[in-house]
Amino acid sequence: MSPKPATPKSRTVLRLLERFGLVIVLLIIGTALTLLQPQFLTSANLLNVARQISINGILAVGVTYVLLTGGVDLSLGSIVALTGVVAATFAHPGEWPVLVPIALGILSGACCGALNGLVITRGRIAPFIVTLGMMTLARGLALLLSNGRPVSNLGTGFLAVGGDFLGFPVQILILLAIAGASRLFLSNMRLGRHIFAVGGNEEASRAAGLNVAGIKTFAYTMSGGLAGLAGVMLAARITTGQPNAGVAYELDAIAAAVIGGTSLSGGVGGIGGTLLGALLMGVINNGLDLLNVSSYYQQIIKGIIIIGAVWLDRRQRN
Repeated sequence: MSPKPATPKSRTVLRLLERFGLVIVLLIIGTALTLLQPQFLTSANLLNVARQISINGILAVGVTYVLLTGGVDLSLGSIVALTGVVAATFAHPGEWPVLVPIALGILSGACCGALNGLVITRGRIAPFIVTLGMMTLARGLALLLSNGRPVSNLGTGFLAVGGDFLGFPVQILILLAIAGASRLFLSNMRLGRHIFAVGGNEEASRAAGLNVAGIKTFAYTMSGGLAGLAGVMLAARITTGQPNAGVAYELDAIAAAVIGGTSLSGGVGGIGGTLLGALLMGVINNGLDLLNVSSYYQQIIKGIIIIGAVWLDRRQRN
């Protein structure tokens, strides 16, 4: 017996759930946390949530470029550590203008990303293997440059990147600016549309004359550059360049993007959903902390979220 066709009403409900499902989930979780822990809805805690999601949000925006091409980037956390060390090394008081360590941090991340893209496209090696290798390489470089110790004594101008502006975290302002620019770029610029095309059908894109290798390399360069920015932001927030920082950050970033609707197979997704995914993960992490849930259980819950996000992605594609 064949299944009954969906009615117009049920199709409308499904479309609404598909479009606003994350918002609904956020509202449900926020309401539950407010009832269980009234401190959740205070201005101080909401600003704390904003600070917490800023780093993962930047990384998630960056990795969205890569996922849209059908790739993956496992080197993000190590690039955060490396670029934080690079930036902190040049951020000592009175040595360099504040823009120098910021630019060097972002540039070093972009170089790592460009190397990833070149090896993947020119060497025809799977992104998983290349970025896994970069994860180890960048972590080793961070330890080498810092002699395995935190780089401290940072200038006040550099530390301002991790502070507040008119009572609002600077880092969330940076995230919103990056996300807004990325959304406009992917939606309105030719190269942005080409990124979607490559992820949707690489062979058809190549047949249409698109520079597939160049587009993929650009995506990895953007991912690395934004990981460099995240490394600068993290160093400014914790006041040191930590060579051991950023462990497993790439998993949170990929999970945020996939939860937000970006397909692991490429060609489908967007920055708005990625931001909502990062916000959802930030709210969950903050709520578990407020409820004094053990960090061991938090790791288990995070793993379940990642697996669930991938499962949902597969369900939607099938």
